[in-house]
Amino acid sequence: MRLLSGWRPGSSGSVPLLPSPVPTSADQPAAILIAGPTASGKSALATALALRHGGVVVNTDSMQVYGDLRILTARPSPEEEEAAPHRLYGHVDGAVNYSAGHFARDAAALVAALGGRLPVFVGGTGLYFRALEEGLSDLPDVPDAVRAAIRARAEGRPSEALHADLAALDPDGAASLRPSDRARVMRALEIHAATGRPIAAFHGSRVPGPLAGLHLRKIFLAPDRDALRARIDARFRAMIASGALDEVARLRERGLDPLLPIMRAHGVPGLIAHLDGALGLEAAILRGQNDTRRYAKRQFTWFRHQMGDGWAWTDPEAALAEARA
Repeated sequence: MRLLSGWRPGSSGSVPLLPSPVPTSADQPAAILIAGPTASGKSALATALALRHGGVVVNTDSMQVYGDLRILTARPSPEEEEAAPHRLYGHVDGAVNYSAGHFARDAAALVAALGGRLPVFVGGTGLYFRALEEGLSDLPDVPDAVRAAIRARAEGRPSEALHADLAALDPDGAASLRPSDRARVMRALEIHAATGRPIAAFHGSRVPGPLAGLHLRKIFLAPDRDALRARIDARFRAMIASGALDEVARLRERGLDPLLPIMRAHGVPGLIAHLDGALGLEAAILRGQNDTRRYAKRQFTWFRHQMGDGWAWTDPEAALAEARA
């Protein structure tokens, strides 16, 4: 596939995807952004570009921020992290309810500290990329005591009942959420409990992203779908062989709130069910593979419909070959 700047399916053009190794001031981006579905080769491309331009690889994946699951979240290995500087990987404890707002603040501080070195943001979390450019609604922090009280009252209750509670307090907020979306319903309940205001009251206030208005080079890796599904399945089995089940066993022993983001990482629910004796290992592996494949499909859809123009959709192998040329 030809590498095209801002290319999307059905478009045409022939502008080079990447800046030259010795860029001019006109084509040097302030940052490179690499997105794509899980298992598409993003990390290899990011490392190659960081080495080529003397840059720094910056994690933009909501699960790879956690230190508990290096294997299961496919974080770069220690050897890969030594090849080029890597930042915002594994710096958050699993007990933390890390959000896109936290990421935006961490990313802004990191960019300010790089001293002009090129950041190469890489990951598959669309909301993190949106936070970098467009910013996010300025949602208030919820005190730990308030969050704990809301979650204690919610324990054991079905998501639909929690949605009904939200509808009584914040009808518009409830109407915008699926009753089955327990995490977002809980977030709306927590904000209402902390502030007495509906969540929509904060949507008009937006904090600008740390890369807002800057010249960016944006790459979306779009591999062949069948090949990607096969790679996802093979990678999940390789994770199990490399110790992912032991990682999840240690996470399970911590007794963390099941609503925390890390407890919903792909593979965790099925492997915990296996450790609890409710699911065979092969069934847990199949569940993890299926969840990951569905997530990859959602990533394609989200970036196609939710992100703005300027993303270069390209073949991963062609992009990596160009980066290493």
